[in-house]
Amino acid sequence: MNSPVIDVRSISYAYGKQKAVDGISFSIAKGEVFGFLGPNGAGKSTTIKMLTGQLIPQSGEISILGHLVQGHSKEVHQLMGVCFEEKNLYPQMSGEENLSFFAGLFGIKRPDIMGLLRQVDLHDRAKDRVSNYSKGMRQRLMIARALINNPEVLFLDEPTDGLDPVSAQTIRNLIKRKAADGTAVLLTTHGMLEADQLSDRVAFINEGRLYAVDTPENLKLKHGTRTATVRLRRNGTIVEEVVPLDATSSGEALKLAVGSGEVLTIHTQEASLEDIFIKMTGRTL
Repeated sequence: MNSPVIDVRSISYAYGKQKAVDGISFSIAKGEVFGFLGPNGAGKSTTIKMLTGQLIPQSGEISILGHLVQGHSKEVHQLMGVCFEEKNLYPQMSGEENLSFFAGLFGIKRPDIMGLLRQVDLHDRAKDRVSNYSKGMRQRLMIARALINNPEVLFLDEPTDGLDPVSAQTIRNLIKRKAADGTAVLLTTHGMLEADQLSDRVAFINEGRLYAVDTPENLKLKHGTRTATVRLRRNGTIVEEVVPLDATSSGEALKLAVGSGEVLTIHTQEASLEDIFIKMTGRTL
C-alpha cells in the first residue's frame, strides 16, 4: 500500500486553556478528496493552519509528502496549493497579473497563465482588473492561483460559498479533475450535499475531536435510517405512508402500503450527512 500524502498523528493545539484541537489523527491518499466537516469553532481552521505551517502542533506530528511539517517548510509549500475563504487578491492588478505575480513567488519562469484562466472560465477577462470582477469570478481566480504551482496537495476552504450555480459547478468539476490527476484534496465546506458529491471520505470534527472518518456511503448505511414514502389516494383522500426500509419486514410493509390505495408517487430517502453529524454530536453544521 502506498504511503499517505498527508499523515496526521494525534495533533493537539490550545489557545490558553481552550483546547481547539484534541489529539486527532487521519490520513489522505493520493487522488483522494477528503471532506473535513464541522460547525464554526469545531477546530477545522486550527487544524488547517497546522497542516499549512501557520501553527505548530503542541503535540503530535504531521507529515506531508514524506516531509515532517513543523511550521514553515519551503519543501512542502512548493508542493502545496491553498485557497482560503478570504479573497486576498490584488484588486488593482488584472487576473493575469495576479497569477503572474504568484508564479514569481514560486520561481515559476513560464507559467501557463491562460491555461489556468481557461480552466476556471476567466480567459476572456484576463486583462480586466480584479476590482471589476464579481464575487464568483474572484473565487474562480483564487482557485486558479492555488493551482499555479501544479500542487500535489490542495487545501480548499469553502471553495463554492455564496457562488451562483454555474460558478459553483465549474469549481466542483475542477476539483474532480485535479483529484483524478492524483492531487490530494482537503475540502472544508458547510454544504453537506457538496461534501457528499465530492468527497471520497469525510471526517466529522466537533469541539476539537473527530467523531467519524469514513466514506459518505458507509456513514449513511451505518448510522442512517432509510425510508420509502408512498403517497396515494385512498377513499378520495390523499394520504402518505412512511415505510422503514431497514427492517426484516420492510418488503411486506411496502407491499401493503402500495396495495392500500391508488399510488400517486413513491420516494425513497436516506439520512443526509448532516442528519448523521447531528446524531453523533448533538450539534448542527
